[in-house]
Amino acid sequence: MTEYLKLSAPPIDKREILRYAKSQREEDFSSILDDCVYKSGGVLNFNVCFCELEFTIQNDLCDFGVFSVLSPSLALNLSKSRRVFLFMASIGHGLDRLIARYSRTSPLRALLFNAIGTERVEALADSFVSYLEDKTEMKAMPRFSPGYGDLPLSLQGEVFDVLKPEKHMGVFLSESFVMSPSKSVTAFVGLK
Repeated sequence: MTEYLKLSAPPIDKREILRYAKSQREEDFSSILDDCVYKSGGVLNFNVCFCELEFTIQNDLCDFGVFSVLSPSLALNLSKSRRVFLFMASIGHGLDRLIARYSRTSPLRALLFNAIGTERVEALADSFVSYLEDKTEMKAMPRFSPGYGDLPLSLQGEVFDVLKPEKHMGVFLSESFVMSPSKSVTAFVGLK
């Protein structure tokens, strides 16, 4: 059964934003970055949907009951896990709108909004994993997403079939397996 959470905004890491923007020096555009962080704060949502999956791993086949996938990388990642969760984290459509608006008038601001969005959704995914660790009193393995290593991006179709984020979170999947809003993440996380 899929559950839905609205989490608090995780602390902002400006160094991560700069890393995603491919910049080392905050002082080059510190005031612009601060303004972009401020403007983005009012349009972000921190939503997660998730479910626990029953699983077995035989050779490199990961069977989750509702679907299975052949992936040596995922099998290795989950091999020591006692429980497995599938989740989606999304910060909503607001930042995509800011990126689109500023891409026409200020490419630097568009770049910074994009980097902010990446940092925010990654921080949200990390916050959710910490939530699971606290709730279960177990240690999480590194999260593993469709498109990593040998785990096909096309698995997103099955992920959406299970989590149904269109209905509860307004996240949609294109025919080429791209999510909208763009600042959304799906992943497996094993707990040991």
